[in-house]
Order: sequence, then structure tokens, then C-alpha cells
Amino acid sequence: MDKNPALVKELDMLIDPLTRGDPESPLRWTCKSTYKLSEALRKKGYKVSQKTVYLMLQEMGYSMQSNRKIMEGKQNPDRDAQFNFIYEQVKEFQRDGQPVISVDAKKKENIGQYKNAGMEWELAGKPTDVNTYDFPDKEKGKACPYGIYDLTRNEGWVSVGISRDTAQFAVESIRRWWNEMGCFRYHGATRLLITADGGGSNGYRIRLWKSEIQSLVNELGITISICHFPPGTSKWNKIEHQMFSFMSKNWRGRPLDSLGTIVNLISNTKTQKGLKIKSDIDDTQYEKGIKVGDDVMAQLNIERASFHGEWNYKIKPQEVMHIA
Repeated sequence: MDKNPALVKELDMLIDPLTRGDPESPLRWTCKSTYKLSEALRKKGYKVSQKTVYLMLQEMGYSMQSNRKIMEGKQNPDRDAQFNFIYEQVKEFQRDGQPVISVDAKKKENIGQYKNAGMEWELAGKPTDVNTYDFPDKEKGKACPYGIYDLTRNEGWVSVGISRDTAQFAVESIRRWWNEMGCFRYHGATRLLITADGGGSNGYRIRLWKSEIQSLVNELGITISICHFPPGTSKWNKIEHQMFSFMSKNWRGRPLDSLGTIVNLISNTKTQKGLKIKSDIDDTQYEKGIKVGDDVMAQLNIERASFHGEWNYKIKPQEVMHIA
């Protein structure tokens, strides 16, 4: 195709105005489709069709691109050191035969006949009908999955909550994992390591999280060590790409029409590497905004690591006061 050098230059500037020196381009704030581009070129006096613009862009090395998530914001200077600290802790626990879990809450899902991203095989011309709009059903509400992933055994547990994602819900999910799976897999365990995000219901700043973990520690009689990922690095948490991603693939294209459907889809999630997940409904109504006072925090039997003690700490059973 014969190319007019002036036309090529003009098209190049329309495509990328900021780096081509024309921040006031008429297409700066509009969709840069081939139709828009050809229209803009015609207004500048060029006789060019949409198809010609399409072919020109291909020859110029352009292609359709989506946004790519790589910008994590300001990184903590000790980010890599914390990753190494977590790695060493995980390996040490695994060598000693002690359980190591990764925990996190998955995004809430509307319950009902709502469109779910993805496709699955259906009879031609007979797709599953879903609601046009995604307004939550006030009666069915939303499902709040909280997951626990066993790094050593490639197994998981998901509590499907119907209330809020609170620290109480998070710790109750860990308790259910232990009672349903952990205690049988790690009979005689004396320690448990939890890797968690730095924010959310299990964040390192959340007082209720630490208070609830202390209650769990007292109940189980074991020490729980916790390592938080630095802010802005949640995608490195193992549960995200070792469990949650496969759950999403398993229910793609299917409306999550009931809690039972969600639990069954989660429980039937499997991979070639042997991932197995158990799931159940947690129908407790958790309160929001519970405050934990300084007096309660002062009584926690918490031991902070010398390296970033706010991220890395262990909570031991509290001593029981015996009254004569």
C-alpha cells in the first residue's frame, strides 16, 4: 500500500498525542477506533477510509492493546526483604511439619440470575438468561467468600458468608478450616503460620484481628505466627493465584443463583496439580465497627519479630489464672 508520509505522520500523532508532542489532539479524550481516526483525518483534508486506516496501523506496528496491571504505587523499601522473610518462615515451618496457610477474602458476589464473565458450552441459540441489570437482590444479598489455602498440601477451605467481611468472620473461617481439615492433616501440631495481606479484615493494623486470633490460640492451645505482605503486594499472596483464580475459572459463565450453587462450584474446583477445596455456608451475622480497647490489646500475648514487628508477630496462648 502506497503511504503518504504526511498522512502517516498525522495518524501517528492522533494515536499517541502525548508522546508525539500534541497534547491538544482532538482524540485525546475519545475512543481511538479506526472509525474515529479516519473521521479525524478526513476533517484534516485527507481522503481516507476506515479500512485504509486499519491497514496503515498494522503496517506501522500498532495493534489493539488492553491495559496492563503493573503499577503498584509507592513500594516499601523493605518489600523484597519482607518477601524473603516470609519465604524463610514458610520453609522453616514446612521442614518442621507444621501447617502453613495463606488467607484472604475474595470479592463479594451478587447472588441471583446475574451475568458472570466467561463462557461455557450450551446448545446453540440457547444461552442462559440472566438479569439485564446487576442491582443486588435485597432478599438474596451478596456472598462473601473467605478462603484458607494450605501451601503444603495444595488444599483449601472457603467459608461463604452472607454478612460482612470482618475480622471475626476471617478468624471464624480459619477456625472452621482447622476443625474440618487442619486438625486431621496436622495431628499434634504445636504451631501454625498464617500469611496474609497487609489490609482488609486481616490487616496488620486491625486490632480485632489480633484479638480474635488470641481467642483462637487459647482455644487450640497452639502458637500462631502471622506474616503480612507489605502494602500494595496482595497479588503475591499464594491464595490468589493458587486457589481463587481456579475458583473463578470453574464458575465462569454461570449465574451464581444461590448459596448452594456457589458452595458446590467452589467444592468441585480441581486442577491437574491436585487442588482440592471444601466449602460451607457461614450464616452468622457479623457486626461492623467493633472496637477493641487498649486494655484488651495490652493483655494479648503477642511477640513481635525484630524485623518489622508490625508485619511479623506470633500470638501465644495466654496464661490461665488459677484461683485457690
